[in-house]
Amino acid sequence: MRAGPVIVTRPAHEAAAWVRDFQSAGLDAVALPLIAIAPALDVEPLRAAWARLADYAALMFVSATAVDHFFQHRGTSTLAGCRFWATGPGTERALLRAGVPPAAIDAPPPGATRFDSEALWALAHGQVSPGVRVLIVRGGDEAGQPAGRQWLAREIDAAGGVRDTVVAYRRLAPALDDAQRRIATEAAGGHGIWLFSSSEAIGNLQRAMPGTSWQAARAIATHARIGEAAQAAGFGALRVCTPLREALIASIESFA
Repeated sequence: MRAGPVIVTRPAHEAAAWVRDFQSAGLDAVALPLIAIAPALDVEPLRAAWARLADYAALMFVSATAVDHFFQHRGTSTLAGCRFWATGPGTERALLRAGVPPAAIDAPPPGATRFDSEALWALAHGQVSPGVRVLIVRGGDEAGQPAGRQWLAREIDAAGGVRDTVVAYRRLAPALDDAQRRIATEAAGGHGIWLFSSSEAIGNLQRAMPGTSWQAARAIATHARIGEAAQAAGFGALRVCTPLREALIASIESFA
């Protein structure tokens, strides 16, 4: 069986960079974004969050996209005195691009075995005590309501922290065109290796391709929870590995 291309399912603006990275390593790769990014319906909460930034001991960003959309509304606010939490290297890089000093960022180290809320909380939980305010900057659904896992929010609550949430962007299900459907159909038959960094992407794929069997499909998931979603969807061959370039390349090559 031919391995086929690596199918990068991240949002379009992120997928293109991943495709270039894989191609530079000599791998065939294509973008098939399964999450569409749209601006927040109401930007006033974002502007209000910046206006009261000094009230927060820390800001937690769920993704690089959250960083990019939040900082679009910065204005003249200063970053001094605030900690910035990132769950992984992509989010950390986005904070650095936005001008956040490296010393103000808390994130799992580059060599960490996992990049998620649990790994971040292990580093940052000592910053939260009763009355300490934390702002979670995240994505929302089509209606602009906060969407996604709430594990870290519950941990902040349990530590007595005061937790606010602001929606910086919306995550939508994309409409696949004919060329994208052909890629998905071929990959469902095993010609291609899916790369999933979101359980939501798997759900969007299932809804976009109803009735499709994924038993012959191969997938790499960047977190155990995402791997569980791929298994539940019926993917026949699965690898779980950290979202680091060399680890992903090794995992991709193991399918060949």
